[in-house]
Amino acid sequence: MNNIIIYGAYGYTGKLIVEEALKRGMTPTIAGRNAELVEQLAKSHNLPFVAFKYDDQAAWDKALSNHELLINCAGPFSLTIHEILPACIRNKTHYTDINGEVLVFEYIHSLEHQAKEAGVTLLPGAGFDVVPTDCLAKYLSEQLPSATHLELAFDSSSGLSRGTALSVLNRFHQGSSVRIDGQIVEQRTASVNKTLLFQGKERNVVGIAWGDIFTAFHTTGIPNISVFTGMPVKTMNTMRRASKWAWLIKTSLIQKIGRYIIRKKIDGPSQEKRNSLTAQLYGRVWDSNGNEVVAEMVTPESYALTAKTAIMCAEKILNKEVGAGYFTPAGAFGADFIMNFEGVTRKME
Repeated sequence: MNNIIIYGAYGYTGKLIVEEALKRGMTPTIAGRNAELVEQLAKSHNLPFVAFKYDDQAAWDKALSNHELLINCAGPFSLTIHEILPACIRNKTHYTDINGEVLVFEYIHSLEHQAKEAGVTLLPGAGFDVVPTDCLAKYLSEQLPSATHLELAFDSSSGLSRGTALSVLNRFHQGSSVRIDGQIVEQRTASVNKTLLFQGKERNVVGIAWGDIFTAFHTTGIPNISVFTGMPVKTMNTMRRASKWAWLIKTSLIQKIGRYIIRKKIDGPSQEKRNSLTAQLYGRVWDSNGNEVVAEMVTPESYALTAKTAIMCAEKILNKEVGAGYFTPAGAFGADFIMNFEGVTRKME
């Protein structure tokens, strides 16, 4: 199957997705900005390749003309999506990505009408951002259809990939966010925290601007949504202090320095970590009458899971299991989609 193109394929997560595609019998086209890295990766797997900058529209038209689906791994997605997505719609190429940025989901959703007219499926968030949390949100909403509030949390000790760290740096100055009565409300970075139980163990969690602030609302219709991630108190306090300097952190000089440090210091979890670690998820819904449902989920390590979910989403789109327009993972494939993956468990309290 050579109808898939993976852009940003030589990044940490992109490489994992390429490897998973090969395991599933696919022969994807390798693509990205850096010609040397693209060619190196492609030749190591004997795959076709093409290299061009994300804003080269002529190159996109040529590359997408003979591909049915793009898996976009080129983050920070807020910097690339405005060039990449219109090219997909223009060339009638289905789009999926591993994005977890609220503003990017908003933008992709805003082009749903154009996608429907072109017969194109838009399914962003096909990785750990946001497949397991989206499926958990839908599962909980089905247990309590009257729910007015949704609280999601996850805890993973595997660390960040370079791409994820760059995305965090890019949007740090924007702080966190929640959804209140249907509207997204911004908060200061790490300003909200609480203690939750994951697998019976207490963990400090901090509110973040995770993609579910947008996607879970689209999936469930629940108007009040908050998302938390496990974080040591020391790290939380450091982030709170840093948030006072948000105006400085967003300047081009500090962003440039930050990107340099991240590229020098961060790669991503080792294969040993990917094989041995898990991620724990927590979800709770409640309504105005005091009814409440709580559920927990355990998944494989987040980057290992991302490779598998991204490829399965791509397969389902190509198999026409979802139509044209904008979809969330659980919106397209149901709450039990996540249960297709080995190592995933779910229980309701």
